[in-house]
Amino acid sequence: MKKQNGFSLLELLIVVAIILLIATIAIPSLLRSRQAANEAHAVSNLRTLNTAEVQYISSHQGQYGGVPELVTAGLLDNRYVMGSGGYDYEVQLSADYLDYTAIAVAQGVNAGRFDYFTKPDYIIRYSTDPTRAPTGLTGAPVR
Repeated sequence: MKKQNGFSLLELLIVVAIILLIATIAIPSLLRSRQAANEAHAVSNLRTLNTAEVQYISSHQGQYGGVPELVTAGLLDNRYVMGSGGYDYEVQLSADYLDYTAIAVAQGVNAGRFDYFTKPDYIIRYSTDPTRAPTGLTGAPVR
């Protein structure tokens, strides 16, 4: 009688179950790591945006600029127009262009837990507001 080599169906099912168990444990951790990386990227980009606003105001009669103006002036690159690292960026200007609110909004639930915003005081804050908007500038400073 010839001995057959290979795995039985039961052995294969056990291996598949172990792989599924490991994936169930690892995937949420990977998603949290990705969110944390996206959030750090958004904070860094808002710091860069603040620096660009300081440079822009010094050469444009004391007025701040929006994202398109900052990109045109060569102070920012296109990732601020198209979004980067799971976040979209926007600058809301006051009517007289003497004040601004720069906002980083997560593109989805898995992209980031918080939205970030900053004013000309250069303090970056995060918002946990359900509407995810910086109305009333509620939010704690990022540390």
